[in-house]
Amino acid sequence: MSHKPADGLDLALLRTFLAVHRAGSFTSAARVLGLSQPTVTSQVRLLEQRLRRQLFERLPRGVRPTSVADELAAEVARPLDELAAVLDRGQPAAPPEPVHLAGPAEILCLRVLPALAPHVAEGLRLRITTGLTDELLEGLRAGRFDLVISTLRPRGRTLTAVPLMDEEFVLVAAPRWAHLTPDTLREAPLLTYAEDLPIARRYWRHVFGVRLTTQAAVVMPDLRGVLSAAVAGAGITVLPRYLCADELASGALVPLLEPEDPPINTAYLAQRAGATPNRHVTLVRDVLLREGRTW
Repeated sequence: MSHKPADGLDLALLRTFLAVHRAGSFTSAARVLGLSQPTVTSQVRLLEQRLRRQLFERLPRGVRPTSVADELAAEVARPLDELAAVLDRGQPAAPPEPVHLAGPAEILCLRVLPALAPHVAEGLRLRITTGLTDELLEGLRAGRFDLVISTLRPRGRTLTAVPLMDEEFVLVAAPRWAHLTPDTLREAPLLTYAEDLPIARRYWRHVFGVRLTTQAAVVMPDLRGVLSAAVAGAGITVLPRYLCADELASGALVPLLEPEDPPINTAYLAQRAGATPNRHVTLVRDVLLREGRTW
């Protein structure tokens, strides 16, 4: 795709288009540009009219770029960024925006926040959101987050993801349930963080080669709560080993099985493709990828 000045594509329209492409929504782009959302929407529509091509698919939350938009963004991003850098010379540097980071509560609390704590004193600002992976990835696509720790590899061209850490899953319970065997596990209540038992189902399929049909006795959408219930003796559960390592070491929990090939899940650090540069987003990304090797 080649767009010459004769095409009538002025810089304001291209700048607005690129902001929407990077942010994933008209609302987020308007906030970045300091414009109203209707203004951003009208500018994108005008650009689509001039190109006679659709640039974005409107979604319930945000927008999805078409292949035409991806091609145009690849063509104009570098020159627009270089022009912005020239215009910004001599201007006082504005403090970076807060980094909007999302992921599972237990990983954020036990691994991520301690790793980033030293940088907060140096000016890093964080806005943390917890939740389930599918919802958080939709938020990332819509521009609500800068980075998401995902327990699944994201699909599609709009997001990029790199491996962050591996989680080993272990079947555990309080010592009162230590007598259980694979044949008698159904005698104990099952504790989980979601009604559809995603971690437990994966463990049963991987280790026992069967489909788990048990209903949960306790559902708590935070694995730290599931851990607390297990330590109190409420029943059996499957947890990431890093989360319950101290309890296993102290004897507050016991492993009910130690398979030679335990289930492993990879967590990914996801980011929107072509996201607007922010040195603190880059800082957080680099710190997490470095520290993740030790997790």
